[in-house]
Amino acid sequence: MPNPDRHLQIGDYGLIGDCHTAALVGRDGSIDWCCMPRFDSGSAFGRLLDPERGGCCSIAPAGGPWEGFQEYLDDTLVLVTTLRSSDGEARLLDCFVRDRDDSDRRQLLRVIDGVRGSVELDIRVAPRFDYGQVRPWIRRHGPRVHSTIGGNDALVVWCDEKLREDPDHELTGRARVGPGDRVRLCLRYSPPHLVDAEPPSDPDPEKLDRELEDTVQWWREWAQGLRLSSPDEAGARRSGIVLKALTYAPTGAIAAAPTTSLPEAPGGPRNFDYRYAWVRDSSFSARAFAELGAVTEADAFRAFIMRSAAGHAEDLQVVYGVGGERRLKGTVMDGLAGYRGSVPVRTGNDAAGQLQLDSYGELVNLTWRWHRRGHSPGDDDWRFLVSLIDLAAEGWRQRDCGIWEWPGDPDHFVHSKVLCWSALDRGIRLADECMRRAPTRRWKRARDELRKTIERRGYDRKRGVYVQAFDRPELDAALLLLPTVEYVDWEDERMLRTADAIREELDAGDGLLYRYRRDDGLPGQEGAFLSCSFWLVECLARGGRPQDAREVFDKAIARANHLGLFSEEVDPGTGELLGNFPQGLTHLAHISAAVALAETQGAVTGRHLDAEQAV
Repeated sequence: MPNPDRHLQIGDYGLIGDCHTAALVGRDGSIDWCCMPRFDSGSAFGRLLDPERGGCCSIAPAGGPWEGFQEYLDDTLVLVTTLRSSDGEARLLDCFVRDRDDSDRRQLLRVIDGVRGSVELDIRVAPRFDYGQVRPWIRRHGPRVHSTIGGNDALVVWCDEKLREDPDHELTGRARVGPGDRVRLCLRYSPPHLVDAEPPSDPDPEKLDRELEDTVQWWREWAQGLRLSSPDEAGARRSGIVLKALTYAPTGAIAAAPTTSLPEAPGGPRNFDYRYAWVRDSSFSARAFAELGAVTEADAFRAFIMRSAAGHAEDLQVVYGVGGERRLKGTVMDGLAGYRGSVPVRTGNDAAGQLQLDSYGELVNLTWRWHRRGHSPGDDDWRFLVSLIDLAAEGWRQRDCGIWEWPGDPDHFVHSKVLCWSALDRGIRLADECMRRAPTRRWKRARDELRKTIERRGYDRKRGVYVQAFDRPELDAALLLLPTVEYVDWEDERMLRTADAIREELDAGDGLLYRYRRDDGLPGQEGAFLSCSFWLVECLARGGRPQDAREVFDKAIARANHLGLFSEEVDPGTGELLGNFPQGLTHLAHISAAVALAETQGAVTGRHLDAEQAV
């Protein structure tokens, strides 16, 4: 029997969203995480990070044992939770209403349909704004409509059933549904001054039903453009829908995840805020979108970065707010218990101030793939690219924090150096193919010198493998990405040996990989990184070992939750999902792995791009 008061595991949640923000809905019908109006706003429901103070919106059978089952309506982000008790069965449909005009309205709609028997349900709306810091002021505006206000946030709450104001600063009620009965609960975000300026009134129930139908249709229309003719298409489409949900429609930014502070190691400090747009992850997402045929989303992020960096490469950050904000200083939220006691709970991310040299290469590759899809950079784009490539030419000798945002002292990470090489190599090719003026002689000298340095200091000749950092023996799963930028061929013996060594030395069991084993200075043992397993799949598939790739792929996709959602990491011993959830990096790596399997089996059709364009 699910208990609404217990702290569910990370994998027990489903995602809903509207390309502006998102929420997590538990198997038990409780919304335990929701930030409005944006991904990175303060939480309105945050029980995920504090079962007492965080707040929630729950719908559950009243009394007696019951079970909850979840699934998505096909090709949508409309979540269906079946609530089944000895008295009967009800179906709960959850979504953010999706406006075709991308308006600023954020409206969360919960619809309860009776299926069989007669089910009595408890309804509880307990907002706790600003990460549980503010209990709301509740006002009644009519028999069935209330406003809940706290600070600069407000929710307008309407339900078919009357809700009563509870002394504990929440709204509660009870509904009974049988076959054919429907009860709606609508929560609409509003700035408080608009609530005062125009007191809320009852919405039209039939209009709410139409909005539900329109949301279903919107998602299906978008998803029908995703194509991968392969047995893995359904899973790849689900990952594509998740990535779309993590896209911030007004700007084209792609959030790494919709959550903060879900731990990589339960009970410890490996808790970070991922509700922002990383250059690297978003570039990967653009590639994954293009591989499935969603080129509009792939191209939108390129424009976002240009705007956010103000057209000046020297002002580039590795991570931005989804609106393009630059100030993301990390803050600890005192007083929150954290997920299963994992503290601190953090907002903001200090990685914005790190030097991560691979970002240069990722952005040049983003433009390179855009160019291969038939576009040519304009004058402003080209000036930005030239300054970006110049930075790679001049800065590759520096130590940086690398793809994993190394918490210790910066180092000469091989993946970072290879991405600088890629920036130079692709820059030279762009200048040639687009007939653009550029200091290509200087770039060629820098590229060739960099390659010689990588091969001398980043390649272990005794073992015949690439290593994590210059003059060190440790391996790094990020090395599996070297062929994606054409630094080394997939079937090159050096790459094959490196992939085999990573598979052996970073093995976490059952097809899982750790990202590295070197001590990074943080306490606690993090889980296995799911994206790394999918990177291995692509290496094996394109390296001529499709059967090995299929074996690893099948083990990796088995780590998705009941809805096909992936976390950042997984505990190799227990199988528990860890880290912020769902994690865009894992979903995009899943797509690229599925595409690699399909291409190596000769099964790609439809809108999918060929391998040269995708890479």
